[in-house]
Amino acid sequence: MNHNSSIGCSVAECKFHCKDDNYCTLDNIQVVKHSQKADTIECTDCGSFKIN
Repeated sequence: MNHNSSIGCSVAECKFHCKDDNYCTLDNIQVVKHSQKADTIECTDCGSFKIN
């Protein structure tokens, strides 16, 4: 499976996770925030995630 070497990913449950290694197969991803101000890692997520 082809992957994007610029987007590392270890979420095997995602539809776009490369099954061969820890990369994403998308050309780009959307990073989203959960609060008005993203001031911690927990305030952000990969908005491109889709369940397998």
